[in-house]
Amino acid sequence: MNPHLDKLQPYPFEKLRQLFAQVTASPQHKAISLGMGEPKHPTPKFIQQALIDNVDGLASYPTTIGSEALRGAIAGWLERRYGIPPLNPATQVLPVNGSREALFALAQTVIDPAAKSLVVCPNPFYQIYEGAAYLAGAEPYFVNSDPARNFGCDYDSIPASVWERVSLLFLCSPGNPTGAVLTLTDWENLFALSERYNFIIAADECYSEIYHGEQAPLGALEAAHTLGLSTIDKPYARLVVFSSLSKRSNVPGMRSGFVAGDADVLKKFLLYRTYHGGAMSPSVQAASIAAWNDETHVEQNREQYRAKFSAITPLLQEVMQVELPDAGFYLWADVSQTGLSDTEFAQRLYAEYNVTVLPGSYLAREAHGLNPGRNRIRMALVAETEEGLEAARRIVQFCKTLNK
Repeated sequence: MNPHLDKLQPYPFEKLRQLFAQVTASPQHKAISLGMGEPKHPTPKFIQQALIDNVDGLASYPTTIGSEALRGAIAGWLERRYGIPPLNPATQVLPVNGSREALFALAQTVIDPAAKSLVVCPNPFYQIYEGAAYLAGAEPYFVNSDPARNFGCDYDSIPASVWERVSLLFLCSPGNPTGAVLTLTDWENLFALSERYNFIIAADECYSEIYHGEQAPLGALEAAHTLGLSTIDKPYARLVVFSSLSKRSNVPGMRSGFVAGDADVLKKFLLYRTYHGGAMSPSVQAASIAAWNDETHVEQNREQYRAKFSAITPLLQEVMQVELPDAGFYLWADVSQTGLSDTEFAQRLYAEYNVTVLPGSYLAREAHGLNPGRNRIRMALVAETEEGLEAARRIVQFCKTLNK
């Protein structure tokens, strides 16, 4: 067996299952889960119809590189969304079966297992980053998020001796679970570090279309273009961006996303994926083209989230420290004032009110003397508004009983 498998921790939801195994959920309340970040808004009918209309694509083996039409649709969306020069669909765009498997596979592509490399990860983080690092023969190096920096990571704190060993840097903007968005200054600093130490940046942007203000989140390719890095001899050097239709278009079951950026990296990634077998069904490709070419459903989806967060966040602010995030569909709340730890809070809330939330410590690791998720909970506001409001009312009632 691959010995690196022994380094993997149980997934957060397995830890949650074990936590809840010790208690029984309140039978007086209907179950409401804010635990898993799975979009619950209905899949748009036109995307469903596009899938149905192209079901005969199941009779053909797909190519790993995907159809020209799909790569062109993705490149067109990137140009419209971020105001960047047109990407070359043949060399700078690659469709993938959801960003999750692609994030994992990129590490296997770019890391030399004999080099004893480091992979920089935010902390808290999406668990795939850690697993990808270990199974590629590298070690993760965690950079803690800081509430005083809008949950940004202090990359300046990393010593040169660490940067010299870094092959890959994973980041998520907007962040999971914090919702934080990197600024242009953040990107400028990271691009400079990438050039100095010759590591690849993997920018996970799957939450980019769910934002709560008027300003759309800054993207990595957009930042690189603004800083003049899209017009050099090797545009977007050492930068690859991941995105997905799952959250944007409410189609998590389609497993459809893309990778875009540095053509040299994508050339090697395509070679890896050809052997790995990462080809997208022609039927899903056709439905994906329809989704990427339409913005109306995205705007409607975003408005649903804005209304939901505007209604729920003030209720929860009565009993815990929680702020409207920059973007994404999570609330990252501090429950310290309740007198309970994050795991105690989640366990008792489930037992007494049948509401599931995810302990923040399950999404982070002990690093540099602390676990930045400790005493926080993540709440995924993915269901319809009324269910989210009912969950919030129960949480408020639960917290008030703790203070009696």
